[in-house]
Amino acid sequence: MNIISLLIFGLLFSASAQQKMNMADTAKHRMAMHHIARPKKSKKNVKYKHHRSAKKMKMGNAASHRKKMNMPVKHSQSSSMAGMRMGNAGEDKKMDRSTKDMRQGSMNMNDTAKKGNGMNMQMNGGQTGSMKNMKMGDTSKSSSPQKMNMPMKDSSMKGMNMQDTATKGMNMGGMKMNMMSSAQSKNLPMGRDGSGTSWLPDASPMYGIMLNSGEWSYMLHGSISFRYTKQDLTGKGSRGGDKFDAPNWFMGMAQRPVGENGLLHFNLMMSLDPLTESGYGYPLLFQTGESWKGIPLVDRQHPHDLFSELSASYTYAFSKKTDLSIYVGYPGEPALGPVAFMHRPSAMSNPDAPIGHHWEDATHITFGIATLGFRAGNFKIEGSAFTGREPDENRYNFDAPKFDSWSGRLNFNPSPNWALQVSHGFIKSPEALNPTEDVYRTTASAIYSLPFGDENTFNATALWGQNKSPVHNGDNSALLEGDVRIKKLAIYMRYEFVQKTTDELVLNPLIYGNNTIFPVNATTLGLNYDLIRLGPLNLAAGGQVTIYNTDSRLSKLYGDNPLGGEVFFRLYPRLMKNKM
Repeated sequence: MNIISLLIFGLLFSASAQQKMNMADTAKHRMAMHHIARPKKSKKNVKYKHHRSAKKMKMGNAASHRKKMNMPVKHSQSSSMAGMRMGNAGEDKKMDRSTKDMRQGSMNMNDTAKKGNGMNMQMNGGQTGSMKNMKMGDTSKSSSPQKMNMPMKDSSMKGMNMQDTATKGMNMGGMKMNMMSSAQSKNLPMGRDGSGTSWLPDASPMYGIMLNSGEWSYMLHGSISFRYTKQDLTGKGSRGGDKFDAPNWFMGMAQRPVGENGLLHFNLMMSLDPLTESGYGYPLLFQTGESWKGIPLVDRQHPHDLFSELSASYTYAFSKKTDLSIYVGYPGEPALGPVAFMHRPSAMSNPDAPIGHHWEDATHITFGIATLGFRAGNFKIEGSAFTGREPDENRYNFDAPKFDSWSGRLNFNPSPNWALQVSHGFIKSPEALNPTEDVYRTTASAIYSLPFGDENTFNATALWGQNKSPVHNGDNSALLEGDVRIKKLAIYMRYEFVQKTTDELVLNPLIYGNNTIFPVNATTLGLNYDLIRLGPLNLAAGGQVTIYNTDSRLSKLYGDNPLGGEVFFRLYPRLMKNKM
């Protein structure tokens, strides 16, 4: 493996090696170099007469000409070739070095840079296959292909096939090493994966821990925020609250290729919210949705279920531009809405859910869902059948699947920096306290991601959602959020506009009217700063403030322009720099 890694190192840094070489007297003519390494005094030069059949290692893009350098090399005990420098193969040179202690095989290397020549190295037996400190000059200036034949007895490099190291993987001694692809296509980068089957921009930052075992690839990620939060900091209203809590989620993914065109993928997402938040959730002004002990949760964010996703998907690639995929989850996420808030890079630093959550992405935990998707280039169209009822108050169980609802979504990524989607769906009886009320939900979103340096990123999301029902003409929500990260510092903001009704805020209709719509505006500013690294994790300290503005008729309940605030420590995985 030392030979393999050092050869790759030499090729990748061939340009820098060339600059160190003296090229003054070697242009456009042939010169011979003969160098015999000094053997140890107690050793004699011995050539092995018996060799295994030559195996070839092919590397990269062939050019049009060929030139050779023959280097019989002699070495004493180990098979290392310490300090060996190979000159510019663009010049017509020849080098001979006798070898010793190298097992015989064969290596054929075509140009992995742009163009180049070749060299022929013959080496005689040894013990190990290492080639230490081997430097290879730049081959990019010549139009000739490069060939290097290395007879070696060691079989450790047999069958090594390396074609253009910029591709997704390499075949090393029969072991295929691939970067993890998208969960929904072997031909897309994993940076495109959002929640469920949704898409992010390819340029999105990824925070996680990557593991590999044979054909399987694994990824772990998540977040937990240990915090104190207080809603209604001024104490002018009656609907605020405060709490020490720790909103959290954890996720594991596993995938492997199936045959040449198939891809199998599994997701497991869990949350300890039932323990850290209890059934009543955490305080969040103007938040609505779901219930606890038969009472609607108002001005509080509900906890998420212990099992938030348990899903499997299979994708078959007809070509590099077309895929057919099927995704099933119990629970899972249908093709409705944007990437769920905890998976959006623009929202990851913020521990709070958006107050428009139930207008936009509340179906991210659905007990019973099946999605069929077809991708053509950077477009993907999807359709889902799923259970409309939101999770019940028991956050530890699995609710009964019904598949009584449907949705469709069109995704389009026009460039690596953008992800766009529009979606529409029918949700059968989502709220247990209003079992006869069905909802038609429509959403549209644009997500933007821009890396602008080492660990520097800008991420933003613009989102619109609407809920319609027989009793409501349509209540709207809009969200604009952004996150700027510069090394250890993240500064983020979120603006929301949501129309909440008398019923949703549980207001007295005799005072506030039936189905009165109250516009709510919320603006959040916050920051995180990474304090220390704990292995593959970061521990950050942060805080944020939210100011609300709403109809003056609600001042008696909330006060004028109520404030919410929190401070927290956040534990999350470090940024993954090696993307497919």
